[in-house]
Amino acid sequence: MTSRALAILDAFSADHPRLRLAQLSRRTGLPLTTTHRLVGELARWGALERDDTGAYRIGLRLWEVASLAPRSVGLREAALPILGDLYEATHQNVQLAVLDGTDAVYIERISGRDAVHVVTRVGGRLPLHATGVGRVLLAHAPDELLERVLAGPLAAYTERTLTDPRRLRRELAEVRRAGVAITRGQIELISTSVAAPVRDSGQVVAAVSVVVPESHDPHRYVPAVVAAARGISRALAQPQARATSS
Repeated sequence: MTSRALAILDAFSADHPRLRLAQLSRRTGLPLTTTHRLVGELARWGALERDDTGAYRIGLRLWEVASLAPRSVGLREAALPILGDLYEATHQNVQLAVLDGTDAVYIERISGRDAVHVVTRVGGRLPLHATGVGRVLLAHAPDELLERVLAGPLAAYTERTLTDPRRLRRELAEVRRAGVAITRGQIELISTSVAAPVRDSGQVVAAVSVVVPESHDPHRYVPAVVAAARGISRALAQPQARATSS
């Protein structure tokens, strides 16, 4: 039952946030009667909600449980004031991400009405090779993960997405040397990302970034992003942050 219920939850995505029973049955490969029973159980618990059209969506109860994930709680609490300061200094998209498998998962984002469009969302994920935060995380990842990503395939999102593993290896070495990643037009041609590592006890545990219009000089944002990353790292070293994340 557990694996089937998880398959139903996994059927939802940013592109498919609302699904009817027949769609859930097709996407999971489960019989319609089984889907109906499991969806009913998930809805009664609060993991799913049914809207006025009869379609289902992820319920708030699931969000409440997910917000308790230990890797994000202390990190987000420590980071939020500093992310707010970074937004006020730049008025651009400000993001915080952590490593999960071969993806960067975004655990916080602050965006203004006039900021450049981004495809990211809190709880969303993007591949490591094509994002600023992803390259920071990959540059400091274990060798086994690095080699797995470099072995590909490296998906192209725009004509500028870096998909050559040899060039990517060189780029990651430069990220480690410079302490910052600058990516232009990798996910969308209209934007540039500037990202820096967040450390806890010397280990890189997250990455912070600003995403700005492609026409902007990214180097003007480097000092603010690096300062924010260092500020979050210092905040994580405080006893209250360490207690929350443990």
